[in-house]
Formats: sequence, structure tokens, C-alpha cells
Amino acid sequence: MSYQNIDDKLKIFSLNSNPQLAEEIAQNVGIPLGKCSVTKFSDGEIQINIEESIRGCDVFIVQSTSEPVNENLMELLIMVDAVKRASARTVNVVIPYYGYARQDRKARSREPITAKLVANLLETAGVTRAIVLDLHAPQIQGFFDILIDHLLAVPLLSEYFIKDSGIDLSDVIIVSPDHGGVTRARKMADRLKAPIAIIDKRRPRPNVAEVMNIIGNVEGKTAIIIDDIIDTAGTMSLAAGALIKSGAKEVYACSTHPVLSGPAVDRINDSVIKELVITNSIALPDYKKSPKIKQLSVAKLLAETIVRVHEQKSVSTLFD
Repeated sequence: MSYQNIDDKLKIFSLNSNPQLAEEIAQNVGIPLGKCSVTKFSDGEIQINIEESIRGCDVFIVQSTSEPVNENLMELLIMVDAVKRASARTVNVVIPYYGYARQDRKARSREPITAKLVANLLETAGVTRAIVLDLHAPQIQGFFDILIDHLLAVPLLSEYFIKDSGIDLSDVIIVSPDHGGVTRARKMADRLKAPIAIIDKRRPRPNVAEVMNIIGNVEGKTAIIIDDIIDTAGTMSLAAGALIKSGAKEVYACSTHPVLSGPAVDRINDSVIKELVITNSIALPDYKKSPKIKQLSVAKLLAETIVRVHEQKSVSTLFD
């Protein structure tokens, strides 16, 4: 798919976090990626050179702040500064995965709120607008004083299960792995016309989850667990095991952002999960790939958003 009559004032640039996704977005829009180089000085400092004129252009920079998080974030901030100083009309960041989002409030004394800090850094660098996908907490939108478009992956994930998964939807139940994800689970349940269940779990410390009990009847059902981030896969694998013990027939899982750190892939492979469906908001290296993992592309959604923003058309229909 490409759009007609895209003018030369629309520029899309990719940094190093997810060049494959950026290339796919540009192909969907129907323009080549902008030319820039990202190099390093001998001490590791990042140097960026934009190799074409962007004066008076709407510039969109595609960069997920995924692993290595700090390096990808600095690349983005330096690129924003370069674009601003090159007289771009607008500086738009497309952040499929917004890192540091899990620290979005002070849960304990003397904790930082890194989701707000990153928003401040982007604004100070000179960002005009941010396009993000499935923030860990929707209220992070309020941390920005610039324009922000918050897109959701639920329609894409739901469409896969409806059209391509081969699952009998008549006995499906959508499962939220915690109380905080109920809204997301409800959105998918509405699309699949299915009931929901909730995993009531306690987390003793970060990246360690202990499943307590299941709210809802999953007996004889095909369970689909939905979450925004899958990190170490501890929650997913424990939840899947608990669902099977409670009588679920089989378990599928889906998540927008495949962080998949540490033992995550091994846990997925060793779990009772039949298939994990993710998006390409984060690039998936070969060592993280598995026959159990199915990756869907968000390029079409992001491309349409970019074109609508550039043409000053409504993007509200894309939020759901």
C-alpha cells in the first residue's frame, strides 16, 4: 500500500532500534527513508549527520526506546536536536515502544517517575509531536505538554485471532494477567464477543510474579491472555499454567511489546502456551525467535498515522 500525491515535505528517518519497521513504514507511505548516518566517536559519544535538506519539512523519526534503552534514547534525543537545528517545520517522533514507562508513579518512597522524565527530555530536545503505541499506562499521555497520538494494537491482535488463528471463537475467554490490564482485555473481548477473566496475582519484587487465583470461569475454554509488555515471560507462563489447572482447554497469549529479556523465550517454549502473538514494535533478533512466536506488523497503522498528521487530517479513527 502507498498513498497518492505525497509531497516532498514529508520525511521519514530511521535510527538504529528498528530499521526494518521504519523501512516498512516508508514503503507503506510510498517514499524512501531519509538519508542520515549514526556513528560514534572513539569514546562512545553518538554523532548524527542528516545527509539531505529537511528545511520546512514535516520530519518523522522512527525509534523504539528498547534495549539498549539508554543508547536508543540518546540517539533519539540527538536526532531531534539535529532535525530542529536543520530548520524542519515540525519534529515528530514515532515511538512504537516507549521505554521507562513502567515507572509511571511513585509506588514507594524515594522512587523516580521515569515516564515523566523521558517526556520532559523529548520536549526539551524540541519534539513537536509524539506518536506512540500502547503506552504501559494511558495516563502517561498527560505527562506531555506537546501533541501526542496514542495508538492501540488491540484491533490488530484481535483481527489475527478472528481471521488467521484458526481458533473456534465460540468458546474463547479473554484473560487479563492483572487488574491493571482489564480495560485492554475488555477491548479485545468486545471485538471477539467473548467473556473475560482476571488473574489475581501478587508481585513480591520487579520481574517476579506469583499467581494467586483466577476470577472468572475458564473451564473448557480456549483462553487468550493479553498484555501490553512481555518481559521475562514469568507472568505469562505462570498465568498459562494456572489457567490449564483451572480447566482451560488451551492457552494462547498476545502482547504488543516483545521485550523478551533473560529467560523469556525459554519460558515461552517450555510453557503450555500454544502460540504467543506479538507486534514488531520492538525488533526481534534471531536468537529470540521461536516456532511458538508469531509477529504481526504495525507498519500500516503507523504509516497511516504519519500521512494523516502530515496532511492535517483527523487521526481519531485510528485510536481504536
